[in-house]
Amino acid sequence: MRYESPTTTKAAATLLAREKGQADVLAGGTDLLVRMRMGMSEPDLIVDIKRIPAMCQIKVAAAGTKIGAGVTGFELGENKALKKLWPGVVEATNLIGSDQIQGRCTMVGNLCNASPAADSVPALIAAGASAIVVGPDKRRTVKVEKIVTGPGQTSLMKGEVIEAITLPKRPRNSSDAYLRFIPRTEMDIAVVGAAVNLTLERGRVKTARVVLGAVAPTAILVPAAAKAIVGTKLDKEALAKLAAACSAACSPIDDRRGTIEYRTRVAGVMARRAAEIAFKRAGGGK
Repeated sequence: MRYESPTTTKAAATLLAREKGQADVLAGGTDLLVRMRMGMSEPDLIVDIKRIPAMCQIKVAAAGTKIGAGVTGFELGENKALKKLWPGVVEATNLIGSDQIQGRCTMVGNLCNASPAADSVPALIAAGASAIVVGPDKRRTVKVEKIVTGPGQTSLMKGEVIEAITLPKRPRNSSDAYLRFIPRTEMDIAVVGAAVNLTLERGRVKTARVVLGAVAPTAILVPAAAKAIVGTKLDKEALAKLAAACSAACSPIDDRRGTIEYRTRVAGVMARRAAEIAFKRAGGGK
């Protein structure tokens, strides 16, 4: 096994593209090292991105926000400007693992691990986030919902690596929230996750994005749920319609952590609660 630690994104992409065997990116290593210890992954090349400046920065500006692929969950949680603009995005990433894990894990690593139950992914999709994808010869911008194609699978081509995540300009009277349900009180995998991002105008929901996690092979955007609350002050009827739309969008599996019926019902409950939190954060109900 060969280990490389490049200092530019292009160099990292070139290393990944030229490797004839299995090549893996090391961000925090909280997923990769576990797979290696379990014998599920035997890379010929590991490319460590932690020495690439462009991947280790958070830039919060009026025009939008940029979060490098190597930024840890702890660093996100310590950034007050980011927490104020995108509390749902930050809280979703901060739910990954323990305090020790937070010191290493990254939002982009959580995305590229491509677990259906990834906490950061629903919040990023709800936020309208995009990924800056860099290859040895070109770079492209891809909506986050287009990155994960199935459990453990992404749309990234050989030699491509995500350099950063971008979040759009934040309108006034806007906010987001992410909630998950887990069997234990902490450090568990989501049985259901729900993210809501909305903007208010004159106390009513002007725009909304509702996303569910852990209830399908990938995180799913639920336009019908968003439509149910647009134009409302998030009254009981609107919330009931949102919950029903979320439940209807589910296609979960049965496993020892939750049945299909249970996950389907909980998805509506979690989405309703996340919407109420986002609404309040955006200044609704005052």
